[in-house]
Amino acid sequence: MKKDEVPQDPGSLEKSNYKELTYAVNEEGEYTTKLSSGWEPKTIALNNALEEIEERVAAARKAVIAGERSPIYYYMEKHKMDYSILASYVGIWKWRVKRHCKPKVFGRLSQKMLQKYADAFQIPVSELKQVE
Repeated sequence: MKKDEVPQDPGSLEKSNYKELTYAVNEEGEYTTKLSSGWEPKTIALNNALEEIEERVAAARKAVIAGERSPIYYYMEKHKMDYSILASYVGIWKWRVKRHCKPKVFGRLSQKMLQKYADAFQIPVSELKQVE
């Protein structure tokens, strides 16, 4: 797209006074950069993704309250992690993280293991043991 065609649609970035750096072609046909305040299709896609994340967090919260999952599952969803990412933060195998998402197994975790999860989520252990 040409430099004068870079979209300046209102979007998520506009509210925070940030601009996104985009590439465009200048008058000489060379690539250059220009700041954009937003692009409507991108804003719609981003809002849809954020809504889906909120739905997943709400479903995880319900599963924890119903006793189907441990709080680890809720905080993993809340922090936009999956089993592999969380396993790498905690320093254990992915299958162990999956296992720790079971309420009975979670109830038997050592203080040391709970602290590793709390550190990964940047919360105190007392908060890890409950769901807001």
